[in-house]
Amino acid sequence: MAKGSVTLPNGTVVQIEGTAVEVRDLLEFYGVASGSSKSTRTEFAGSTVSRKSGRSRSAPQRQSQTEPSKTSLDLSEIVKLTKNCDKAEDIERHILDRSSQVDRTLLPLYIVHEHLRNTFGLSSGEVTTITTDLGVPVSQPNASRTLSGTAAKYVIGDRVRKKGQPVRYKLSRRGLQYLQAVIRGTSNENAS
Repeated sequence: MAKGSVTLPNGTVVQIEGTAVEVRDLLEFYGVASGSSKSTRTEFAGSTVSRKSGRSRSAPQRQSQTEPSKTSLDLSEIVKLTKNCDKAEDIERHILDRSSQVDRTLLPLYIVHEHLRNTFGLSSGEVTTITTDLGVPVSQPNASRTLSGTAAKYVIGDRVRKKGQPVRYKLSRRGLQYLQAVIRGTSNENAS
């Protein structure tokens, strides 16, 4: 592992630890070239990034290339999958053409579960973006209220709800059964 140290113009000392490629990328990102006059040093050590300015604090570690990044979700891919999957006509007829906010809110979670191997959860803001792109917008406050209220029995959150911290939701087994029944047109539950 390589280690680098940079002094920023405001006097803050940044210590960088990681692979040589990670250190180089971070130094380039902050505009510190290897031949610049700013102080940098490289040595072997652990793999954390820390910032020192009076107190020490750890920053998040860089993710590997093979691990999917939660910040780089391709929401347009979810929209395309919804429009082009083999059940697209049934989804349009039984969810998009009807006014059930619960069904519209759960639809992106269903697509992630069925077509993206349930690899990640969606926040209420991401659900809003997807439903808007599908032409059946559910506002962010309504999606949040639905996911934590009416549709709570159909989803699993990754944390307890706290103001200002987004919860990422996945479809539960019960939610999957419910949405499959809605798409088939055999649902007898009235969750609107």
